[in-house]
Amino acid sequence: MFRFAHPEFLYLLFVLPALIGLYVYAIARKRAAVRKYGNPALLKELMPEVSHKRQALKFWLSFAAVAAVILVIAGPQFGSKLETVKRQGVEIMVCLDVSNSMLAEDVAPNRLEKSKQMLSRLTDGFSNDKVGLIVFAGDAFTQLPITSDYISAKMFLSSINPSMVSAQGTAIGAAINLAARSFTPNETSDKAIILITDGENHEDDAVGAAKAAAEKGIRVNIIGIGQLQGSPIPVGAGSDFMKDKSGNVVITKLNEQMCQEISAAGNGMYARADNTNSALNALQKEIDKMNKSELDGKVYSEYDEQFHVLAWIALFLLIAECLTLDRKNRVFRKIKLFQQ
Repeated sequence: MFRFAHPEFLYLLFVLPALIGLYVYAIARKRAAVRKYGNPALLKELMPEVSHKRQALKFWLSFAAVAAVILVIAGPQFGSKLETVKRQGVEIMVCLDVSNSMLAEDVAPNRLEKSKQMLSRLTDGFSNDKVGLIVFAGDAFTQLPITSDYISAKMFLSSINPSMVSAQGTAIGAAINLAARSFTPNETSDKAIILITDGENHEDDAVGAAKAAAEKGIRVNIIGIGQLQGSPIPVGAGSDFMKDKSGNVVITKLNEQMCQEISAAGNGMYARADNTNSALNALQKEIDKMNKSELDGKVYSEYDEQFHVLAWIALFLLIAECLTLDRKNRVFRKIKLFQQ
């Protein structure tokens, strides 16, 4: 893995085009000054030792040296090794409902986007914990295996949409069972499942799945999202709403009773997400109560400094620039090896 220790210094590279502009301007001024004294072709014969190629070479040597010095200051580094690091944390598998009913706008901006915002803020509070992501509708799929790479977690989270799962429904039991199998084997840290859903069109034995997870020491926490009075489901970018086979607008409601039954069976907490941060705060408090233990994490533990090569190159270029004369050498100018 390659990186710069001080990438802010790379902005100095914008100086390089300015140096080229100044060089071109200086050459133009010099040629204009020469023309004031007479015909440049005639004056060239009077100045046989003047070498424009050498002057150009000196500039480009200095130019390359400045570029190398800027890169040296930025501190190029390579990750030296992938190392297993011991951290004190917990393991959390997030199960996110992506069924069409999650597009309802009774929670701003809609249920799904509110859930993603809440999970993103929750991830920001992690430090040494591991997190994984499962999406579900009529079936459940692992979107991100359990990891301590929070950047990847947030990247995958931002890309979630209902089209990811073609089968519609709310297979909460399948999501819980998949999450329970997704934790790191032989880890002794506390484990928890965070399930965010509106509970609509509940299909399988979610209560049984939560009870089975609790028997393994895995708490099942439920965040119910939506309003009890319900809301229509927008279709497309217009003002149209999803309709049933009879042409009636479908109203999706939060099934709070079912969510509470699942959390009770899973020895977890239940909170309803609305337009405040109350559910997020309750979830964070629940995570803080969990017992942390050592977790293995794969990280690039060290970065080797790679500026030495660039520093030697810059030094060589500067020495070459100093040794390069801007005039032709009188001795070597008289040597004509390829003329008889």
